[in-house]
Amino acid sequence: MLPTLSYAAASAKAPLAPYRFERRDPRDLDVVIDILYCGVCHSDLHTVRDEWGKGEYPIVPGHEIIGRVTAVGKGVTKFKVGDMAGVGCLVDSCRECASCKEDLEQFCENGFTLTYAGKDRHDGRVTQGGYSSQIVVDEAFTLRISDKLDPAAAAPLLCAGITTYSPLKHWKVGKGSKVGVVGLGGLGHMALKLAHAFGAKVVQFTTSESKREDALRLGADEVVLSNNPEQMKAHAGTFDFILDTVSAKHDLDVYLQMLKRGGTMTLVGVPDKPAELGAGALIFGRRSLAGSLIGGIAETQEMLDFCAEHGIASDIEKINIQDINEAYERMLKSDVKYRFVIDMASLKKEGAAA
Repeated sequence: MLPTLSYAAASAKAPLAPYRFERRDPRDLDVVIDILYCGVCHSDLHTVRDEWGKGEYPIVPGHEIIGRVTAVGKGVTKFKVGDMAGVGCLVDSCRECASCKEDLEQFCENGFTLTYAGKDRHDGRVTQGGYSSQIVVDEAFTLRISDKLDPAAAAPLLCAGITTYSPLKHWKVGKGSKVGVVGLGGLGHMALKLAHAFGAKVVQFTTSESKREDALRLGADEVVLSNNPEQMKAHAGTFDFILDTVSAKHDLDVYLQMLKRGGTMTLVGVPDKPAELGAGALIFGRRSLAGSLIGGIAETQEMLDFCAEHGIASDIEKINIQDINEAYERMLKSDVKYRFVIDMASLKKEGAAA
């Protein structure tokens, strides 16, 4: 077993604190990764505070992991010691169902294995995430990280990046497309960068004039105030695709009316309360409302390679692991542009001092 230092939540109401546990010994197809950076996702906060239910404690969160390979199992062929590698939201799936066979492990019909707060398919142990010194992952769920990418800024690509890339790709966004982005946060800022790189005309919807400058810097061609009826009316019925990244309850109808006939609005945020939806905006225009969830491993690798080629990464604020509880509170206030990333050297220094 591999002794591992981490930060974990002991209960739903406890702050994250130092926690030591043991990773499994590497299996034949496993890669051992020394974690250098781990992004902080809103899902981490939801999970450790048991806002989605059924939390099994202690929980070590983190699924935006970048690090260096320190050991490989005897059957590993894709990685060697010294390689940069990444781990996203999933570390396993059944690999046998129709979805898995189509490289859509995120929709595994027999249940995928989450990077943390999941159950290992082989030994039944609870999986623990990237707020830790190292991780052991099957090479099939480990991702190559180009040396063209800054490793810290690349970490959020493993969740925020693929969450926005996958729907843009699936709904064939490209040159000639007019795309709207709802919400300018960890997901929204990646949506702007990616949609712009895909060649689309990109419009940021926001309720705040103060976000205009940032939206334009990140790739928006135009900014529309969604609380300004005149601005909204001027764009009604003109969008091919809208990506809604907002996780708070909000009015979907106002954005559905922005779509062309046959257009699609896709949700990637998960509000804590059900949305109220009138059928009229869908029926009168044969519009579609859809949802999307991260991406499979092959598509995630494709996204990482695309970002490396186009110089795309997340806008980040690096923090020490000791500041994670404060970062959670700031995240609740949207006080970050646009993703916290933990420099895991701070954890290793703490371990050395202990």
